[in-house]
Amino acid sequence: MAANYTAIVSDLHLCEEEPIHPKFPLWKKYKTKEFFFDDVFSEFLLKTQEMAKGEKIELILNGDIFDFDSVLSLPEDPPYRMTSSERKQGLYPQEEKSVFKIRKIIADHVVWITALKKFVDNGHRAVFIVGNHDLELHFAAVQDTILNAICEGEDSKKRVRFSEWFYISNSDTLVEHGNQYDPYCRCEDPINPFVESHGTIEVRLPFGSWATRHIINSLGYFNPHVDTNFIMTFFQYIKFFFKYMARTQPLLIVTWMSGSFYTLMQTLSDQLRPSLRDPLSVEARVEDIARRSNSTSGVVRQLSELFTPSAARNPFLLARELWLDRAAILIGTSYIIFNIYLMINSIQAISIWWFLVPCMMFLPPLIFYSSFIDSDVMKFKEPQERILSLSGRIARVQRVVYGHTHIVRHEIIGGIEHLNSGCWSPAFLDVECTKPIDQKTFVWISPEENDSRKAMLYRFDGSVVTPVFSKVQ
Repeated sequence: MAANYTAIVSDLHLCEEEPIHPKFPLWKKYKTKEFFFDDVFSEFLLKTQEMAKGEKIELILNGDIFDFDSVLSLPEDPPYRMTSSERKQGLYPQEEKSVFKIRKIIADHVVWITALKKFVDNGHRAVFIVGNHDLELHFAAVQDTILNAICEGEDSKKRVRFSEWFYISNSDTLVEHGNQYDPYCRCEDPINPFVESHGTIEVRLPFGSWATRHIINSLGYFNPHVDTNFIMTFFQYIKFFFKYMARTQPLLIVTWMSGSFYTLMQTLSDQLRPSLRDPLSVEARVEDIARRSNSTSGVVRQLSELFTPSAARNPFLLARELWLDRAAILIGTSYIIFNIYLMINSIQAISIWWFLVPCMMFLPPLIFYSSFIDSDVMKFKEPQERILSLSGRIARVQRVVYGHTHIVRHEIIGGIEHLNSGCWSPAFLDVECTKPIDQKTFVWISPEENDSRKAMLYRFDGSVVTPVFSKVQ
């Protein structure tokens, strides 16, 4: 059934509530209940129903609605084994563990869940598109947990669906989260998202998810919703360390490097594992994805050909992003200098300064080298215009809507309208959470007199809806 009115939001990053740290109140402050926007989202749903003038609405939740990667809570008496890594960085993406995480998120966001439940009970539809931070939505048990929380009966469940990575609304709009065009956050194979790991079935996670788990989750002052908050130059890192982390994490370099090493190893290990496939149901799987995305098997296969190659195929690229290349150069050089020192010292006793001074002399060239290395994470996050144009032509639509980058856009590319719905996540430019990137933006598609539909990008401030752009860029 086609919908005349469609509302699209993305990147809410709903996560568990972070208790206020008794000694260090700035620790993960962005995750505390103070910055929950559940009430605002509830008002937003009421506002959309007012804007639709009594007609039914299709609400598309376009990826990263839930942030499984940032959930660190652990069950009190788990029926499954937990590794030491899981106790520190969060549970692995296995079905029963993912169910625990979604239940924790639902329990901490009762207002949000209740608002969505009322929305669906009023006869409106909701579509969840899987993003890179909620890849665990691929598990059927996780989907059932969400359905049971927001649906009263079987009729309500029919108005809620889950789509692997894209959805076509009313035959005129292709909606994708956009992570499939980001080499650092791409799901390797959303058609077959599972792999076998040590006898258990897991969702294969991309580099970005493992970096969040092994690095960001251990560093409580970096906000993962703002790239510039944790991707810095060498001197910016030094300034940030002495301003915020010298007292709470004096061994930051150890935490960072160990987390980076585990991230690299886990990403490469996952890359080597083959996807779990059932040869007897390959076509049925593609047809099921097509049915839930309002498309055809051909469109599913063609869109999957547009995926960018995963960065996990280039270990050296990942090592550079994690600063492991510079760490290896420093450690290797220090090792060589130390061995030369030991060799000379065995012949003629010399001061330890003959080791320390050459090491210190090597630091300026290393810092100079580091200053010329820029992170590619932000460069590749935005989809290429060629890909955006091709995806619209494949789906035979008038417009393409995506998210992922957290940056609003509305422009015409290759004769097709393109919009980025922005984000709702608790993004702040500072650790104190006083400089919010308070977007609360959404795409609203409504009917026009000529039987076509018009898309607008709006911002919602809790009561008033205002256009983000005065005209298409």
